[in-house]
Amino acid sequence: MTLSVHELFSRRFDGDATSVVRSPGRVNLIGEHTDYNDGFVSPMAIDRQIDLAVRPRDDGQVVLYSGESTTAASFAVDDLARVDSWGVYPQGVVRAFADDGLAVRGFEGVLVSDIPGGSGLSSSAALELAVARALADITDLEWDAVDMALRCVRAENEWVGVACGVMDQMICATGVEGSVSRIDCRDYSTTPVVVADDVVVMVLHTGTKRGLLDSEYNARRATCIEAASQLGVGSLRDASIDQVENSALEGVTLARARHVVSENQRVLDWGEAMEQGRWADAGRLMVQSHESLRDDYEVSGPALDAMVDLALETPGVYGARLTGAGFAGAAVALADASAADDAAQSIAQEFPNRYDSEPLIIPSRPRAGTSLTKP
Repeated sequence: MTLSVHELFSRRFDGDATSVVRSPGRVNLIGEHTDYNDGFVSPMAIDRQIDLAVRPRDDGQVVLYSGESTTAASFAVDDLARVDSWGVYPQGVVRAFADDGLAVRGFEGVLVSDIPGGSGLSSSAALELAVARALADITDLEWDAVDMALRCVRAENEWVGVACGVMDQMICATGVEGSVSRIDCRDYSTTPVVVADDVVVMVLHTGTKRGLLDSEYNARRATCIEAASQLGVGSLRDASIDQVENSALEGVTLARARHVVSENQRVLDWGEAMEQGRWADAGRLMVQSHESLRDDYEVSGPALDAMVDLALETPGVYGARLTGAGFAGAAVALADASAADDAAQSIAQEFPNRYDSEPLIIPSRPRAGTSLTKP
């Protein structure tokens, strides 16, 4: 029997939680590795999530359990010695609150998650936003979704040690039911792009995992900074494709810059295609994005390429691409709603014949961002 987060909390802490936070994972439809270049991204919150049941404590301790695990992630809010576990994410959020002069308080909690870990569906950002939402509630802090998202970005950059951009935390915090969000990662403004009932977004988890800290993610970011410097712009957001192609950039630096600049334009073109119901054009742009990520940014991998190739062979699929930082994890596809169930079943059955891994196919509609309820 699967216990609810309420039941798990009651069993663990002998009493009821005072609040429960729902914090979604996300999938990015297009716009990869552009967020830390001040560019454009088009993610959506999905119907996979972290549920976190919490109750405040008076001893300054944070004690968190994951599911039915008997091992807690714990630390003191006034003595933040970095922990070597998943507790580093909530610890980073507490640290970001304290650095901003906000009240912090101990709390206890239990979380359950159906976001596949290491899949590129942003389980870490979902956890950070869940903790931030809970901490804001128990300290009577008004919830500002954008401010909290940026605070959680700092937590991951400065405490966890991953030089992520703003996309994951922004969409986890600000997702809109029924819409993909086009996010301007320079000014943090969001524009909803409605996902019509004619199409379905399919998350195509390859069953493989990647770890950002062990990947070359940070190296890609450093190369982008170098490329912008050589081009004489503040960030690659400010460069045109002609400027890149006609510059003195060479080799890897040229390739990385070409991906980012062309990807920004694809995000804008994709939004127009979706708004106008041009599903085939939207799918074509997703394929171009994958090819650019594979060839110029070099963040794809055998499992991701196999999944994208299979999806594109499947009737009813308009387009597919890797999603997230890459290297392993998940791809995403746009499919005709009338064919999506058959497509998902076909891909799930065939993928193990292409790559030695069990996939997880998740048809999804856009969901709302992080929210809190009182039992």
